[in-house]
Amino acid sequence: MSRSPSQGSNKPPRSGGQSASRQSDKVALQSAKSSSGKHSALSVVESVVNPNHNPFTIPHDNDVFMLRDKERQKKKQERIQQRSLKVHEKTTYTSRVNAKTAAMRKIGDDNEDDFVEEEKKKDKDGVIAVKDDPQFTLAITRDRHVEKENLADFISKKREMFLVQYSLGVKRDEMRKLEEIAQAEEKKLELAEQYLEEDAAMFDEFLKENDKNSVEAIKIAEAETKLKLEKVAEIKKINAQMMAIKSEISKNEDTLKEYMLYKQFLDSLTPQEWKDDKRKAKEEKKKAKQRDKSSVSKKRISIISSDRNSSRGSRKESRASSKLAGSPLVKMQRSDAEDSPASVYETDEEESDTEPDLFFGDPQQLLDIFAELEEQNLSLIQNSQETEEALEELRQTIKQTQERMNRETEILKGQIDFLNDAINREEERAKELEMKSKMFSYGEFKAEDQEKMLQTLNKKVEEVYRNCIGDNEANISTLQMLTNIENRLEELFEQIEVMPPDRVEMAEKAKEKDRRLRLREEKMELQRLHQEDRVRRALERAQAEPKKKTGKPLMFRSEPPQTRRKQQDADKKQDKEEEELKYFFT
Repeated sequence: MSRSPSQGSNKPPRSGGQSASRQSDKVALQSAKSSSGKHSALSVVESVVNPNHNPFTIPHDNDVFMLRDKERQKKKQERIQQRSLKVHEKTTYTSRVNAKTAAMRKIGDDNEDDFVEEEKKKDKDGVIAVKDDPQFTLAITRDRHVEKENLADFISKKREMFLVQYSLGVKRDEMRKLEEIAQAEEKKLELAEQYLEEDAAMFDEFLKENDKNSVEAIKIAEAETKLKLEKVAEIKKINAQMMAIKSEISKNEDTLKEYMLYKQFLDSLTPQEWKDDKRKAKEEKKKAKQRDKSSVSKKRISIISSDRNSSRGSRKESRASSKLAGSPLVKMQRSDAEDSPASVYETDEEESDTEPDLFFGDPQQLLDIFAELEEQNLSLIQNSQETEEALEELRQTIKQTQERMNRETEILKGQIDFLNDAINREEERAKELEMKSKMFSYGEFKAEDQEKMLQTLNKKVEEVYRNCIGDNEANISTLQMLTNIENRLEELFEQIEVMPPDRVEMAEKAKEKDRRLRLREEKMELQRLHQEDRVRRALERAQAEPKKKTGKPLMFRSEPPQTRRKQQDADKKQDKEEEELKYFFT
């Protein structure tokens, strides 16, 4: 709640402010009269002309030094003038100081009345009154040498004095305004303190109410926790009872399972004819009960219909309602309505409580059955012994065959070892041949090209193997297929040596003839493909658009010299020969 400065109280300024303003006026007068230079006159004139101008301005550094130099020159001139004066015109330092203090004291006594008069004049005319006191002028100019001056100087000095007094009045007004603003701010602070106290009181009330609410909430929470603990205790108690009931139920279920096993065992021993007879008897009983129920329901319906017909003709039904309530018909209806669920419940209990019908009425029957089962078991045991003897004979034969198979496997393992040694030797030989092939090829073929060549070779060898021996079911390697082909060739060569030479010669001629025919067909096929390719390229050239050359062909100024690589090729060949010599002969 802030208020504007215009709302403050218009009280007169305090005595402390008045004394401060008076002291400042005195100091300003002394400084104005001592420094009567151009700068002070200009500043005062500016303050008079421009009322918004701030008189409290800091002078420049150069102005301070200029004033100091002027004071020094003035004092120097005064000393020169004092020297030129006569003896009776000269004064001492103490007399000058005493005169100044007396004049200033007198000015201080009369200043208060003058200030009040000036304020009144200011309020009336709106202009500050200029002092014209001879005592003041004497006190100021007592120790100075008074020279004759003309009217213009006198008017200029009077103007300066007026401007100085005007500036002092402006300063007093500013100070008064500042005091009023300070008082208004003090009032604002008092109001703010009052509002803060009210807020603090309201906050204390809020805290008290909050404490009260918290205490009530704590009490309610304690009561709720107490209720919760009681409920938890009840829940634990009920859970314990439930666990006891569940354990009892599980025990009863175990006993029931045991009894059901016994019943199942007895049912399995009972004959099927007896079961069928019992089932038929139960069905007949159910049908008889249903017939009885239907007859009873029909009787009830007839009694109810007759009762309704009799009640329509009589108006005294309401009076006789109490009597009818005790009538046997109503009693029977009520008893039927009440006994209907009970009867169902009783029938269920009868069905559940009735002892199960068992075929075995005497334990001797079970003993007889057990004796029969024992005889059957003995016969089965005898049969099992016979089967065990047969099994033992089979075991002996299996053992003999196992020993024979072990001997054969040992022989085969020896053959496998021999073949593995042969394979290792062949692999070493293949590695040597591979190394030699690498040295002979000497980087002419890349690894990818070699891999492709090996794959094609494998396909060709597999095709030959399939035609000569059969399918590669064991998925053997290329070297093994080649060895098998060599073995097959050796066998065929041996057979050819045994065969008659005429037959061999005829077969060779037939094969040669087939080979020539096949070569001729392949050659004709190649010629046909070549001719088709030529025709296709000729058609493409005929159908293609003619290429037109645009511009001049690029020509170089001088043909670059041809690079001769014969020497490099010769060096490479020589290095290759040296490496081969080192490999094979070192």
